[in-house]
Amino acid sequence: MVDTGLVGTPRGLTNPGMQLWHGLPLPFCRLQMPCMVLPSTVMQRGGYGVTTNHWAGSATTVRASILTIIAALTGCGERNTFQPPPPAEVGVRTPELRKVTIYREFTGTTQASKRVDLVARVQGFLDDVTYTDGEKVAKDRVLFRIERTPYQTSLQIAQATIQQQEALLAQADADLGRQTQLSQRQISSEARFDDSRAKRNSAAALLEQAKGQAQQAQTNLGYTEVKAPFAGIVSARQADQGALVGAGGATKLATIYQTSPIYVSFNISEQQAVLARRRLNAEGLTIKDLGPMPVDVGIPGETGFPHVGQIDYVSPDLDAATGTLGVRAALENKDSALVPGLFVRIRVPVMRDVDGLLVPDSALGNDQQGRYVLVVDANDVVVQRHVETGDTVDGGLRMITGGLKPGERVVVSGLQRATPGAKVKPVEALAALPGPSAQPQARP
Repeated sequence: MVDTGLVGTPRGLTNPGMQLWHGLPLPFCRLQMPCMVLPSTVMQRGGYGVTTNHWAGSATTVRASILTIIAALTGCGERNTFQPPPPAEVGVRTPELRKVTIYREFTGTTQASKRVDLVARVQGFLDDVTYTDGEKVAKDRVLFRIERTPYQTSLQIAQATIQQQEALLAQADADLGRQTQLSQRQISSEARFDDSRAKRNSAAALLEQAKGQAQQAQTNLGYTEVKAPFAGIVSARQADQGALVGAGGATKLATIYQTSPIYVSFNISEQQAVLARRRLNAEGLTIKDLGPMPVDVGIPGETGFPHVGQIDYVSPDLDAATGTLGVRAALENKDSALVPGLFVRIRVPVMRDVDGLLVPDSALGNDQQGRYVLVVDANDVVVQRHVETGDTVDGGLRMITGGLKPGERVVVSGLQRATPGAKVKPVEALAALPGPSAQPQARP
């Protein structure tokens, strides 16, 4: 056996399996990483491991092993030299500068332009229902019929009364004529003449009364047919055929709605109303001077605002309870896509042809100081830039009103790889597509 000079591992070393070669840890390199393992046999003595190496061969073999170890130590340091990673690749775009329209968005509800309850105005049994629930009907179409016989009889009696009163009036006229001649000859007394004239006037009044009763009977007969007052959609019936209606008052039979055009009602705040009127006053204009004011409307589930209409009414006063001003728009709704009672989104243009500096809304982040974008400078280093933002315009773009200049490169994709202060590899993004994206990383 040949003494190799290896001794047990001192207790001070952190790795009890590390061997010593003449007092130096082996194997060992500049990066403190093991590179070579010597054959050893570990024996337990005194509660900790003591390593004893057994080498077979001559001193020449030992020297060769030492040279091999030295060569391994030298090569280990070169292979573990730190190589920094390449810069992260991010997509950048310069802000888009163009003229845009500024909109204000509101929420509101749809309402029928006309809504009328159809009621039975005369008493009787319901003879017929001529429509299907929910049917779209034309103006003046008969929807309900109430029994007509009693009212036809009343009309006949009234017409007969007219004839009777006409006969009485004719007789009174003839009598008055005779009394007039006799009075002129002083054959008849004044009292008889006055009595004859009163009877004639009474007969004339009774005739007019009979005519009025006949007209009322004709009207009641007309009420036995309930017609559509305008073209629209009729709701489900509230009374079935054979039911007694009109007893003790008007009976609701159904409701008819006109949905073309259809109204969209919404409210603007007191501050917005005051600001709008202030701008008009500054230019010496009124709301009528502006002409038709277009509005765009969208319903839940739709993309954008596909329905177009015009504002046709603005309330003359503010609602003191809510502090808002009522506004109404009218839409044609020829395809009946909108129905009364819908919750809708409304977009109203307030300024046109405004110069806007636009970036994708998804490129903006938020921190305690406000909104910001990540900009790549001339040295390809990411810089966090706080900006002042304006309204959102078409295509998911956001107006930037301060803090950013045209031509600067804004990070629009790969935001999670863009850390402020880090060097990156900017790549021109093909399009600033709107949509969800990772929030830029704020500077701690």
